[in-house]
Amino acid sequence: KKTLFPVLVAALVMTACGTKTTEQTAQTAQTETTARVGASDIAYVQVEAVLAQCDLFLTEGKALQEKTEKAQKSWVQREQNLQAEVAQLQEKFQKGLITSRDAQAQQEAETGGIYQNNAQKEAQSLDEENYVFTNRAQDLLNRAVQQINADRKYKLIINASALIDADTTLNITPAVLQKVNELYAADKKAEKK
Repeated sequence: KKTLFPVLVAALVMTACGTKTTEQTAQTAQTETTARVGASDIAYVQVEAVLAQCDLFLTEGKALQEKTEKAQKSWVQREQNLQAEVAQLQEKFQKGLITSRDAQAQQEAETGGIYQNNAQKEAQSLDEENYVFTNRAQDLLNRAVQQINADRKYKLIINASALIDADTTLNITPAVLQKVNELYAADKKAEKK
């Protein structure tokens, strides 16, 4: 009995120590995980705001937007003019002032693929310009974020459009906007050389 009691006490002590060690290991692992990704390791950027306020958009983007709107208005006006001319030809034909062959020839001459070809070429050109502009803006944004995070301060940078709620101290939009404008100015200076 005397030897059994000390063995049981030793077993209980070891079991208790083992439980504490397991609990301590779990707490340490949780603390390390929390320490690895903390609030200061996460940031967000309001991409739409950066793109709408950056110098690239304010100079080239607005000009491209106005050019596109002007072209669209022009296409609508040309389409209306063509419809009016077709209506006049139809009226002349119905009154018997021109033959159906002459009406068809005039209609084909006025509306023949010239308008459509020009409109398609113009639309394709605008699409290409918009594509290039979008790529330039995205490139500036990506380069800005990479430079801001060159020291790997942030483990996660996300687009604010995906956020539901976040602390404003995590917002790096102003810094990204400033860096985008700096990169744009540097690119413009390099193009002039």
